[in-house]
Amino acid sequence: MSAVTHDTPLDARGSGPVPSRVSAGLAFAVVSAVSFGMAGGLARGLIETGWSPGAMTLVRVALAATVLTPFGVRELWGRWSLLRGNLALLGGYGFVAVAGAQFCYFSAVQHMQVGPAILIEFTAPAAVVVFLWLRHGQRPGAMTLAGAGLAAFGLVLVLDLLSGADLSVRGALWALGAMVGCATYFIISADEDNGLPPIVLAWGGLLVGAVALAALGLVGLLPMHASTDATSYAGADVAWWVPLLVMGMVSAALAYVAGIAAGRRLGSRLASFVALLEVVASVGWAWLLLDELPGTVQLLGGLLILAGVIAVKAGERSVVVRASMRPSGVA
Repeated sequence: MSAVTHDTPLDARGSGPVPSRVSAGLAFAVVSAVSFGMAGGLARGLIETGWSPGAMTLVRVALAATVLTPFGVRELWGRWSLLRGNLALLGGYGFVAVAGAQFCYFSAVQHMQVGPAILIEFTAPAAVVVFLWLRHGQRPGAMTLAGAGLAAFGLVLVLDLLSGADLSVRGALWALGAMVGCATYFIISADEDNGLPPIVLAWGGLLVGAVALAALGLVGLLPMHASTDATSYAGADVAWWVPLLVMGMVSAALAYVAGIAAGRRLGSRLASFVALLEVVASVGWAWLLLDELPGTVQLLGGLLILAGVIAVKAGERSVVVRASMRPSGVA
């Protein structure tokens, strides 16, 4: 997983990242984050009309997979062996990073506001750092540990534990489940060693996710409830199919392809860092669509989480740089 081991590809001198590749990666990351950010606000409106998280996730994932099917088939034409050789990877990506992450996030939004839910989910970059530390033996430094502590305190504020407010334990647990799926998404999306083009990885993952969700629904393990009632956003009534269409085509199909393209160019560390923009986008969309904002204490906690993740990643980056400067053969 070379793309996971390094933040960004180095130029011919090995002194820094390739500027054009990084610029393109940053552009893809911004598009992905803003697109993904729509999902929570749109889902909350559908939940209030009677849609279950499972039904919304299935429609969103299935629609996105349908949109990407002709592009995925075109990319694989004449080299279907790529698909056969990565069935296990696509299975894990589709079930955990696609279906699991989306279902857990929508379930969290069912029990808590969009802002706190996305803030909990986006402790994922710290989880990525922990995974890479365990996977590659990079011990965290003082800044990394301090950042982790800061993010943990910010999480306490986001959950509003200090004020004695009622905590939706169910919502928080669903959001933590979304965090695991999100971290898996960052790690697998950045892996270029499997040879899968970004569109194929996105399409395959969405297809697997749709099949898995449909199977769970058919056997009764996943509640599937839908409604054709109009929903309301920003004070205006909207037909039920409009948010579903946007969720499938924009906040899923476009967002996943752009996110994978960003991960391939930036690596999972830098891509997950830039993707923190999704937190801001989610809060902004929730404010615009639902007139919903986290409380002052929760906003402060969110800032601490972002600051903590930045510190974690800065500290982790310094560990990677020191490791790369170590002479070969030195343990």
